[in-house]
Amino acid sequence: MIHTYLGETIRFEIKYKNRTSIGIAIDNYGDLEVSVPKKTPDEQVIRLLEKNWDAILQKVKEVKARLDGPKEKVYENEEQFLYLGNTYPINIIQDQNINRDHVVFKEDILHVYAMQLDEEKLKQSLKRFYYQQTKALVEESIASYQRHFKKKPRSIRITDSKTTWGTCDSNLGLTFNWRLAMAPREVIDYVVVHEMCHMVHLNHDRSFWRLVGKIMPDYKDKERWLALSNWKMTV
Repeated sequence: MIHTYLGETIRFEIKYKNRTSIGIAIDNYGDLEVSVPKKTPDEQVIRLLEKNWDAILQKVKEVKARLDGPKEKVYENEEQFLYLGNTYPINIIQDQNINRDHVVFKEDILHVYAMQLDEEKLKQSLKRFYYQQTKALVEESIASYQRHFKKKPRSIRITDSKTTWGTCDSNLGLTFNWRLAMAPREVIDYVVVHEMCHMVHLNHDRSFWRLVGKIMPDYKDKERWLALSNWKMTV
């Protein structure tokens, strides 16, 4: 079926099942499926969709955007970048008197101070900002959760990894992905807790996950955020 409401059109499929309530699901391709009790009138389904229209539309757009992959960034004013789970515009300020290109987050804007308007240098300036912020945020999180552990990290490094958000080696050296500063603070905390738990259990056995769950019972929500959002954590 197709329904248009408030200028937006969505396609959905109604499936009649042995159930007592209406359920709305969006699959990995952005298709909408509405499961309803048998003999439910179409008008009732439409009313429910319209009641939840904004949330449904937002979710469908997010799924389809993820399928399309990240769009290439342009280093111009108003381009959006992730920081602590939200997107903010950049404001480029050319100033030949500064000692080094740098980024300042202020009043919900990422102010990029640059000696010259070179795209690659602007990109590197933003990466340095994320490196610095990730280092500071990770260190704060480690200090906050250290009370749960007898062992302490011997080193903390921020790295550029395409495959992991963090690692812990046998010498208690922790590394973290510089892109973590783009995630919400509680997601950063989860990655930190995950790696600190490896100071106790180097593998992912049941004891490891029990410890993670004891410290952070809702850790699966944080994993889900990373799984759904990692594609847009780019500069």
